[in-house]
Amino acid sequence: MSKTFSDLGILAPLQKSLEDLNISIPTDIQEKSIPILLNETTDFVGLAKTGTGKTAAFGLPLLQLIDVENTSIQAVIIAPTRELGQQIYNNLISFATYLPKVSIVSICGGTPIKPQIEQLIAAVHIVVATPGRLIDLIKRDAINIKKANYLVLDEADEMVTSLKEGLNEIVGVLPKNRRTILFTATMPGTIKQLVQNYMSKHVVQVSSNMETTGHQGIDHQYVVVEPIEKLNVLMHFLNSKEGERGIIFCKTKAAVNKLAKNLAINKFSSGAIHGSLSQPIRDRIMGQFREGHINILVATDLAARGIDVKEISYVVNYHLPDVFDTYVHRSGRTARAGANGLSLTVLQQEEVVELAEFESELGISFARFEKANAESIEENNALLWAKKIFKTKPNHSVSNEFKDKIHTVFHHLTKEELIEKVLANYLSQNTAAISKPEVSKKKKKSK
Repeated sequence: MSKTFSDLGILAPLQKSLEDLNISIPTDIQEKSIPILLNETTDFVGLAKTGTGKTAAFGLPLLQLIDVENTSIQAVIIAPTRELGQQIYNNLISFATYLPKVSIVSICGGTPIKPQIEQLIAAVHIVVATPGRLIDLIKRDAINIKKANYLVLDEADEMVTSLKEGLNEIVGVLPKNRRTILFTATMPGTIKQLVQNYMSKHVVQVSSNMETTGHQGIDHQYVVVEPIEKLNVLMHFLNSKEGERGIIFCKTKAAVNKLAKNLAINKFSSGAIHGSLSQPIRDRIMGQFREGHINILVATDLAARGIDVKEISYVVNYHLPDVFDTYVHRSGRTARAGANGLSLTVLQQEEVVELAEFESELGISFARFEKANAESIEENNALLWAKKIFKTKPNHSVSNEFKDKIHTVFHHLTKEELIEKVLANYLSQNTAAISKPEVSKKKKKSK
């Protein structure tokens, strides 16, 4: 029989906020973590895949442990990106609806620092921070974390690089008798080293069904393409998912920009995020994606941290990840909260052999996704062309006299006849454009 949050020791005000959020049954990581975090004092490591409710696993106990009579900062939560930090902050605010005396502040990078400094003048109990912004505030003497009882490192495996330089500085300010709580989706050697360096020898570690939880409900597939057809195959797939939301992952910022531009040209409902974009632009794109104004997000791995959208039905690995852990994070964006999802990896023939290593290391199985044939690709491109025409805005600078001349040419045609002629014109031009490079390549090979 499933336990309730009451069984785990969560108090009535927090239970009421969970009811308001339609959260009634604890997830596995919550069931295993909450009693330990509430009742013990040792350092803690929680190992759980994305989408399993880690924020509530540490957030609910923290809110309950806060002493509202103490005006000092009592908990410091560090996240790798502002997007994830803002998500954590929003979740904590929701959880604390009926705990009005608990003060929570977000001090993440990418936004003006002055308002954050002003917020820190008043009594604050919990701060949610990105590493760089926290260090900046420490150097300015704008924040006092010398009495904090808890340090929480969320998505620690995604934060190792950014923390490498700054963690010593942050830990050096915190009291030695603090409690460190770390949550991670994977446990690479760098995280094991971090645990050894900064946590107690008596650290408690719990894992949440790592064999199944992270991949449950995810259909792992791959498609093999030639470089020249990669974009067309992707667009055919995206057309088959029209109206559904998905994320396409690229390795580099340049690749994100290039793919996003091509999707925009072909009138896909899409946007792009990566680290070089300004924070207001990233926030705007993320807001549009969360609210359903755009259906496709093209992103780098780190920029996509903090995307907690339950209705993501697929992810596409436009480039094969370099490491297994990255694949876990990418595929974990879909099939959240018990839903099903598809993780499609686009490969060139020479990369197929690498899939066996991913299957062995992650305990998953890839099925082959049959790419569309040439005829389907051509039909799909014609459909994209038609959509571009449909979405083209009228040119109001054209004179009425000239419009009348054009109208005279077509006025005797029915709508069906006009469509037939325009489509035939498109196909004649584009069939020629596609076939010519193939002929020239064959000639070169024959010499």
